[in-house]
Parts: sequence; C-alpha cells; structure tokens
Amino acid sequence: MEDFLARIVENLIGRVSGPMKFRLILQPLMAAVFAVRDGLKDAREERPPYFRAIFTHPDRRSRMLRDGCKSVGKIFVIAVVIDLVEQFIVLRWFYPGEAILVAFILAFIPYLLIRGPVNRIARGKRRSASDGKRP
Repeated sequence: MEDFLARIVENLIGRVSGPMKFRLILQPLMAAVFAVRDGLKDAREERPPYFRAIFTHPDRRSRMLRDGCKSVGKIFVIAVVIDLVEQFIVLRWFYPGEAILVAFILAFIPYLLIRGPVNRIARGKRRSASDGKRP
C-alpha cells in the first residue's frame, strides 16, 4: 500500500513540470468561468450558496448535484482525457484512478469553491443596489 501511495504522489508531483502543465491553469480557469456563470444565475434566482446548500437542503441535493455535474462534467471529461494522454506520453502507461483524481482536483474543487462565494457577492451587491434606489 505504501508503494502505491508513493507512486501516486510521485506521479502527481511530476505533472506539475510535465509536458502538459498548461492545463494546470487552463482547466481550473474553465471551471471558474462555469462557477461564476452558475453563481450569478443562483443569485438571480435567489438560491442558497451551492456547496453549503448541498449539505443543508437534502430535498434539493440531487437536483443541485445534477446541475453542477452538467456544468462541470465536460471539463471533467476533458481533464481525464488530457491526463490519460499525458500519462501515456510520460509514463507509457495508464492509471485511470490518478486521472480521475487529477480531474477532480482541477475541475470540481475550483467549481465548488467559487460558485457559492460568487452567489453571495452578487446577492450582496444586488441588495445594496436595491437599497440605494429607495428614496
């Protein structure tokens, strides 16, 4: 088990300087763009912040998860494919579990971390703008 974890850590660290390191910026950026878009939509529709609401609104959980997966799913698939290509180029082998882990880190984590705060900021600006319009 220790060899397994050591290989995963070594391979993950190797991706930072590998031939496709540009994706370490590009894929989280794409996830952030989708998160901002969805966070603004949540604010317009007065939905609760995404990540927190997944845990606090069990009645909406499945719909919210489907919505999030739909938004970031394409980025996730692209991240898996790019990681598998990089693995083949560098390691001459495929480790699908590592590819899924990297895709999760590069696509889902930024999406989850950005969507809720964008919603809160947009709702706060919307409230202060509506307060300023009152005579």
